[in-house]
Amino acid sequence: MSRAVYGLVLAGGESRRMGRDKALLNRGGRSQLAHMVDLLGQFVDSVFVSARPEQADDAERSQYELIIDRYRDLGPVAGILTALREYPDVDWLVVACDLPNIDAETLQNLLAHRDGGQYFTAYESSYDELPEPLCAIYHCGCADTIQSFVDSGINCPRKILIRSDTHLLKQVNPVSLDNINTPEDLEKSVLQKCR
Repeated sequence: MSRAVYGLVLAGGESRRMGRDKALLNRGGRSQLAHMVDLLGQFVDSVFVSARPEQADDAERSQYELIIDRYRDLGPVAGILTALREYPDVDWLVVACDLPNIDAETLQNLLAHRDGGQYFTAYESSYDELPEPLCAIYHCGCADTIQSFVDSGINCPRKILIRSDTHLLKQVNPVSLDNINTPEDLEKSVLQKCR
């Protein structure tokens, strides 16, 4: 498939459960966001960071090419839909910034199996076999489909992928998509080993 692939690191969350900005968590002297941008940059044509308008001048986020959410109160789908609208002619490899275990093999495998015949390519969760929407490919042309879900009150990316024709893959590393939402999750994560 020859269409360009752009990367989007979702870093616009409010990190309420964590109590501090997850994008800024320390990973061996660098931020988790910096790590994710560098990792994603190995596999895509351009990398962008998704942020809310009030985060645009943040010292860490402003180092990167930003895509500022056009939508309010939609959670991660705000960043995804904004990126799809701003650059509609590319496929998007979307990852959340709070995936400390994600690795190159996971991203390579996802890209190697992207299916242009379906709007979404995603991994099955290793816990419940449902789609993992925050490490997935959102194919060119899927914005209107997502918008129709949002217009009908569905803004959960997982529900959108469940109710759509999604190409699902088995995870190559069963813990690669485990995220960190709380201080307890952080204590158990690989980030503790990177300090």
